[in-house]
Amino acid sequence: MVTNTCGAEEARAKLPSLLERAHRGSATVITRHGKPYAALVPVEVALASRQGVSLLSLKGTGVGLWGDDAVRRVADMRNEWE
Repeated sequence: MVTNTCGAEEARAKLPSLLERAHRGSATVITRHGKPYAALVPVEVALASRQGVSLLSLKGTGVGLWGDDAVRRVADMRNEWE
C-alpha cells in the first residue's frame, strides 16, 4: 500500500481527492506542524486492524500494579468499606 504525507491545511483543501485515493488503496498520513496527526486509510485497512485484537495482548501489563499479593490487596480494599 502506498502511503503519502499531507499537511492538515492541504488535506482540508484536497479532501475529495484524498478520499478517492484512499478508496483506490492509497493511505495518507496527515501531519500537523510536521508531526503525524492522523491517517486516512482504505476502509479495508481500518476494518482489518480491528479484527483479531485480543485481550491476551494485555497479559502481564499490570504486573506489580496491585503490589506483591494482588489477592490480598483486593481483599483489603473490599474490607475498608466494612
